[in-house]
Amino acid sequence: MEGIMGGSNESEANAKTGLEGTGLNLPPNRHGNLKSASSDQNFKDILMEIKTSKTPAVINYGASWCRVCSQILPSFCRLSNNFPKLSFIYTDIDECPETTQHIRYTPTFQFYRDGERVDEMYGAGEERLHDRLWLHS
Repeated sequence: MEGIMGGSNESEANAKTGLEGTGLNLPPNRHGNLKSASSDQNFKDILMEIKTSKTPAVINYGASWCRVCSQILPSFCRLSNNFPKLSFIYTDIDECPETTQHIRYTPTFQFYRDGERVDEMYGAGEERLHDRLWLHS
């Protein structure tokens, strides 16, 4: 991890975050439209980019310890290839604790259009997620 101050042990320095930190075998993204927030500041930067670019986006709020999140995450990554005009962002609530305090359920999906949040979905379900993505793409 970048920016670790002295006194950290080597396993912390080599810890993976974001999508890599899930330990899941995830499908590759072919369009460059899948990002992962690895810190509060990184997530703030991504949110600012969503608001200024006005590109439609979906944010998947999850956690590495959440079984349902681990079940839907491969589908989320796979669906990013089917909707190349949408930005897909994965945010682990434990890696971004300040900016995700408002999240009460994992997984939570928030949909943005023209920089504004327009929809929210709780829980998993690949078909439900696909339908929402289609609606907001």
